[in-house]
Amino acid sequence: MRLRIDRHFRALLIALAITCLLGFGFKQHCMPGGWTDSEQYLTGCYNDAVPFWTARGVDKGKIPYLQTPIEYPVLTGAAIGIEGAATHLIFGRHANDAKFLGVVTAVNIALAFLILWMFRRAGMDRRRLWWWAAAPPLILYVGHNWDMIAVALAVWAMLLARENRLVGAGAAAGLGVAAKLFPVVMLPLFALSAFLEQGRGWFHRIVRTGWVKLAAIGAWLAVNLPVALLAPANWSEFYRFSQARGGTMAATWDVLGNLGILRLDIADKNLCAALAFAIGGAAIIGLGWRRHHARLWLLSTPLLAWFMLTNKVYSPQFDLWLWPMLVMTAPRLWPVALFAVTGIFAYFAEFWFFAGMDGAWPAASTIDIACAAAARAMVMLWIIADCLRREPPEWVGRWPVRA
Repeated sequence: MRLRIDRHFRALLIALAITCLLGFGFKQHCMPGGWTDSEQYLTGCYNDAVPFWTARGVDKGKIPYLQTPIEYPVLTGAAIGIEGAATHLIFGRHANDAKFLGVVTAVNIALAFLILWMFRRAGMDRRRLWWWAAAPPLILYVGHNWDMIAVALAVWAMLLARENRLVGAGAAAGLGVAAKLFPVVMLPLFALSAFLEQGRGWFHRIVRTGWVKLAAIGAWLAVNLPVALLAPANWSEFYRFSQARGGTMAATWDVLGNLGILRLDIADKNLCAALAFAIGGAAIIGLGWRRHHARLWLLSTPLLAWFMLTNKVYSPQFDLWLWPMLVMTAPRLWPVALFAVTGIFAYFAEFWFFAGMDGAWPAASTIDIACAAAARAMVMLWIIADCLRREPPEWVGRWPVRA
């Protein structure tokens, strides 16, 4: 059965198009003439595509991993290479960083529309569809970098799990991990769902759990193994970079360090982040078990929020990871609105700090970043508690719509 494009869905498509065009303009407005006088920080138009154009040899057509290291997982590196090649193919000798940013943003916009289609196909209620179509994080980040690839795969994995297609969900999450690390938080929940499936014998449950794990590992290996064999040093750059990097200004550990509360070196941050996530993640699963044991995939949302809070890195665009999960599963939406507001404050506090380091104004301090990050963290903790204590949105229990 084909999904009809009725009047309401046309309105959603128009709204999402406007949102994405605003996001396109937000990142492109300072491209004419290049970044000058710290405008990339002052106006928020900074993005990762522009520095990658020259720093990773995209301007010279270098192949990611084979000819240049990339500090992203393989699917993201492949996207960078393909989008760079497309920029050269489309624009020829006029190809530049602004054109590359345009191609990157266009692909991300297509993924945003794909997510809307997946939500509609799954039977999501109208109000929540609008929360995706008019999402503030899309304005901020649809042109920021390549995280939309993993976001789309994570959404797909969640919706497959909702249909109890756990093997497919494991494969989708495995592909998501091959684009960005965060979908890994879903995999224990999918495996547990298979192992504890009601009405099945022990042998069947053990076998199905094994298939979920194999699907995730197999999907990840399918895209990683060829590159790891051909260029092992450049392939492992992402993992070495992740271990060695210090952190970001708005991450919990840096905020505590800058306030003089808890100063940690890189090794200690790695250890504390891992321990805090493991302990808190176990608590989230334990507390959410009673209410959501038949739909453990719902705990992916609070688990991801906790992962973001405990990680040593909290780049601004990480908010885009959580937003579609909140649209899908948050019991109440007005705390989600507060998450968007505090995320905007944190975004500009962090970039205005960099502007201040360049001697520009407005300038923010580490105290400003700490206040914004603390406000966002409190909202996220509130949302985690909501997800554990309250019933999920009504659409979750409806039978999925088949396209």
